Amino acid sequence: MVHPNLKTLFLGASCCGFVLLQGCAITVNPWERGNLAKPYMAINPAPNTDAWRQHVFTSKEGSQGGYGGAGGGCGCN
Repeated sequence: MVHPNLKTLFLGASCCGFVLLQGCAITVNPWERGNLAKPYMAINPAPNTDAWRQHVFTSKEGSQGGYGGAGGGCGCN
């Protein structure tokens, strides 16, 4: 059986370690920024298509709710 104080010490050290690791960041050099600006590197590479799909989804699933959309399935949000 592990001593309770040892558990607390391990938990505290783990939390401090995670907090300290969040400060680590990789710097991007100016000549590397062009690679990150390419369209396929975007979080959402097709925002218009995704917005349309989300609209259709909320129109069809309006009776169930979800994503804050309202409507009865007729598409007249």
